[in-house]
Amino acid sequence: MKNIFKIFLLGVIASFIISCQEEDDKMTLNNTSESSLSVNKTSIILDETIADQAALTFTYKNPTFTPAVQFANTVEFAVAGKNFNPSTTVEVSLDKNTFSLTHLQLNNILAALNIAPNSSKSIEVRLKSSVNAVTSFYSKVLTVNMTGYTPNPDLIFPKINVPGSYAGAAGYANWTPSNSPNLFSPEKNDKYRGFIWINTVTGTEDGKYKFAINGDWPGNKGDDGTLTGKIKADGDNIKAAAAGTYYIKVDWSANTYSSVIANFGVIGDATPTGWNSDTDFVYNPTTKTYVINSIALSNTGIFKFRANDDWAMKFQPATGDQTLVSGTAVQSYMSSEGTVTGDPAYKVATAGNYKIELDLHNSAYYKLTVTKL
Repeated sequence: MKNIFKIFLLGVIASFIISCQEEDDKMTLNNTSESSLSVNKTSIILDETIADQAALTFTYKNPTFTPAVQFANTVEFAVAGKNFNPSTTVEVSLDKNTFSLTHLQLNNILAALNIAPNSSKSIEVRLKSSVNAVTSFYSKVLTVNMTGYTPNPDLIFPKINVPGSYAGAAGYANWTPSNSPNLFSPEKNDKYRGFIWINTVTGTEDGKYKFAINGDWPGNKGDDGTLTGKIKADGDNIKAAAAGTYYIKVDWSANTYSSVIANFGVIGDATPTGWNSDTDFVYNPTTKTYVINSIALSNTGIFKFRANDDWAMKFQPATGDQTLVSGTAVQSYMSSEGTVTGDPAYKVATAGNYKIELDLHNSAYYKLTVTKL
């Protein structure tokens, strides 16, 4: 019994000694030199016309630690007075001491912070140096007053070009990637979609197109020669089967495409022909939009837009019925793209003759304008 007690006592003493040694072995990290962050302006009005130019330039100094440890730098942005909750971040290199952010980058930061465009807001900024998931060190906070803008969807969504022999008649230039209709990627996932208008396919070279990127020919793709919806680099020209508007989808990374005709019209009990027939749009190559120059609309009914006298593709509000204001453009949504909830329609508050214009050049922001004549 005494031996058992002695063994137990030795075990307790050994555990105590090891525990003390482990405590002694723990590293104490000292922040021997704090980081710093400065900026060249304290106020900025962001400008979309120079979206790619530098708006603010930051200068920073890394912290130092004893002992030396690895860390990562980010710059945090937040609305002043919110204690950086929520915040958005930008990664910063360890081997430099300055970086710039463009008007577009800063505008995207304001959007991520849910700040309304065209209003000045005090934004707090600090350098965050993270040693690990739980240990971070911060510079002193600086404040910049920023005013954002409503972004142009043509600039913020990725796109590919659709050059072809049809493009000149559509208001662009034949076989010129930098001056051709575009397919956009609303989800920014390398999947593109959109519309092109082809006036004729009568001649051998009429109604042909390919897909290009970055407004130039290097990296272009065409049909792989099987006419089965597959594309390859420097592939064959694709020829439309008939004249009209085409809805095209391209998966750039999977090298696939699809093309279906989609000629739109307006229908509804607010229109002269009710739900019995459509009044068709006409493409205007000068404005690059689809137009009904004059149609009588009642203020007691509704209307929506559909393709090919069918209901597979419809342009509608995103959710509930929407009353349109004369001359004011609104975003419209296509049901087959999964952006519409329910089966909403459009209305006008005042009966009369109207011009209706659909701008389909950007699939990330289809635009509808109804103007009372």
